[in-house]
Amino acid sequence: MPELPEVETTRRGIAPHALNRRISSVIVRQSQLRWHVPQSIQQAVGKKIIGIKRRAKYLLIQTDAGTIVIHLGMSGNLTIQIKSAPIMKHDHIDIVLDDNNCIRFNDPRRFGACLWQASEDPPLSLFKKLGPEPLSSDFDGPRLYRLSRDRTLAVKNFIMNNSIVVGVGNIYANEALFSAGIDPRRAAGRISLVRYNRLAEAIRTVLSRAIEHGGTTLRDFVGANGQAGYFRIQLNVYGKEGKDCIKCDGRIQSIFIGQRNSFFCSECQH
Repeated sequence: MPELPEVETTRRGIAPHALNRRISSVIVRQSQLRWHVPQSIQQAVGKKIIGIKRRAKYLLIQTDAGTIVIHLGMSGNLTIQIKSAPIMKHDHIDIVLDDNNCIRFNDPRRFGACLWQASEDPPLSLFKKLGPEPLSSDFDGPRLYRLSRDRTLAVKNFIMNNSIVVGVGNIYANEALFSAGIDPRRAAGRISLVRYNRLAEAIRTVLSRAIEHGGTTLRDFVGANGQAGYFRIQLNVYGKEGKDCIKCDGRIQSIFIGQRNSFFCSECQH
């Protein structure tokens, strides 16, 4: 599943081609995605794109009439294409621009979404309970410490909760906990402020590095230019079960925490 760095990489790839362009048409070939693509999305036609932003894993294509809200789901991707480029299987939506290019949404599993948020309407409910962005000043160790008190769930599940902080998916949660030296199985409420400060910094560092390098190479993910990300070559624990730990003499173990495969070193993560 594309995680925050992959979505941010897509945003940065699309923005130079789409900002200040006018939307000449929105072609919906398949409206049955995770949620039905609303007919109201046609309100974007004729409007200029004034911003391309990201909130959590949602891409926001902003116009003065409203915002096209896109989620890539488990296997979706957005690419810049020439309008006349051959339509491939699972090319569900084209946002056609006034230069005859288009933003093309491809989603084999159809778990993604494309919604419309009119400027005069209240925010979509899916945004209401989202926590702060991990790279913003609103996110820090004291926030993690404060919200974790008396919580018995595993710290890995805690930092993957979007109401705590958005966008820390499975891969990056594993990597950040390893960097901070924290066992992913530990109860969130039993971790000190000092260690949460270290973890918050690790989350910022891991995500920043992933964004810099174009995200993580996943089977289904490609960026806006059609190229896969390549951060996977720099992963320290994810997918490395049985390999030697780069920090100590231990070996990387794998267990399931909250139905997610989790990788850690029991020798240097406590």
